[in-house]
Amino acid sequence: MPIGYSISLLIGGKFFAKPMREGGYTTMLDPFQQKYGPRIGGLLFLPALCGEIFWSGAILSALGSIFTVMLGMDNTLAIIISATVAVSYTLFGGLYSVAYTDVIQLLCVVFGLVLCIPFVWTHEAINYETLSTVDWVGKIETNEIGAYIDFYFLVILGGIPWQVYFQRVLSCRTSKQAQILSYAASIGCLLLAFPPAILGTLAKAADWNSTALGRSVEPSEYKSILPMILQYLTPTWVSYIGMGAVSAAFMSSADSCVLSTSSMFVHNIYKTCLYPKASEKHIVRVMWLSIIVAAICGTIMALKVNTIFGLSYLCADVIYVVLFPQLLLVIYGGDYTNTYGSFTSFIFGFSLRILSGEKLLYLPAMIQFPMYDSIEEMQMFPFRTSIMTASLLVQVGVSVTSEFLFKRGYLPLRWDVCECFSGHLIAIKENGHLAANGDDEEDKAFLENSLKPAILP
Repeated sequence: MPIGYSISLLIGGKFFAKPMREGGYTTMLDPFQQKYGPRIGGLLFLPALCGEIFWSGAILSALGSIFTVMLGMDNTLAIIISATVAVSYTLFGGLYSVAYTDVIQLLCVVFGLVLCIPFVWTHEAINYETLSTVDWVGKIETNEIGAYIDFYFLVILGGIPWQVYFQRVLSCRTSKQAQILSYAASIGCLLLAFPPAILGTLAKAADWNSTALGRSVEPSEYKSILPMILQYLTPTWVSYIGMGAVSAAFMSSADSCVLSTSSMFVHNIYKTCLYPKASEKHIVRVMWLSIIVAAICGTIMALKVNTIFGLSYLCADVIYVVLFPQLLLVIYGGDYTNTYGSFTSFIFGFSLRILSGEKLLYLPAMIQFPMYDSIEEMQMFPFRTSIMTASLLVQVGVSVTSEFLFKRGYLPLRWDVCECFSGHLIAIKENGHLAANGDDEEDKAFLENSLKPAILP
């Protein structure tokens, strides 16, 4: 995860931060709505929404496990309280509260986790003789190589099309600042992985029978290993500082998730598609309501799915398969994409992903790719990357084909329901150059000679 997301931030800063910031967009969905119209832009909100809900669910689930282990609180109650706290200050402070609390929370994370390391390191339960006998490298079976490659591409490329990322990029004063922010975040992503990695290493070398736990750690408790380290391998006062540090990390992500989801909904769906004439006061009320709804959805996901790691990659799954090819083409393939291609690609990619199954969501695999593991019910083939690539090719193919058919006159312009090409002629008509009805020979000649794109012969 740290390596993958670090590379993701580098790629985002190099290829996406600058064009997005120079475009003057408010949210990540703005370029889609400008290119394809408000309806398609609204449709692409769905995969972004799914990703944000899965991510907030992972965060709240992890936060709940901390309170459950260290405070003995019921897991359900802990998750609900965590969501309520994150929503409260986001509701009234908006982006300013999220930005200011992020700075404080980041400092808390660094200080708290680094403080815990020497106390765990010197704990009497740590058996350093076992370090040389533990298999730290592990082994990837031949049939698992495709799945690992798929996961890495999932994290790297699926980590780019996120509103929580572009929310920061688009709030920078210049595109140069947006790029520097991304590069700095890439380095920080790697550096901040060291404290929990060290603590995890020490936990694996610990003799848990000699601690207050009095037994070995069960596999079902692995998701709670960090709070268990704080609880049993550090003094009480240090454990509470560490708990505050980790809680701060989760809170900084939870508030960003609910804010980014609600901002996309309000700006790209409600104000653009539903009520363009809504007053500012009306928009603020809708914003508050959408923040609450987003938090409720994330809370439900946290309560239903009992794996933090599974939720963390699942959130990037739908983003990678459906949204990444769309973002790549809307920025770098303007002449090779239109509304027809975007819509077809969305339906194609989303359908294939659903039919490929997902164990965490109890979806059976209707399509079984090569090397399918029927026992574990897992696709070992890099099927996500294959679907993403196929979606990209479908979008380009349908876009170029539709442009060729309409602009060459093989299809009448009255069939152009998305107004990708007839809208262009209407604008020209208003300027006094041509009166188009979609069937005249004059229109066809004009399309052939004047609107012929560079990609067509």
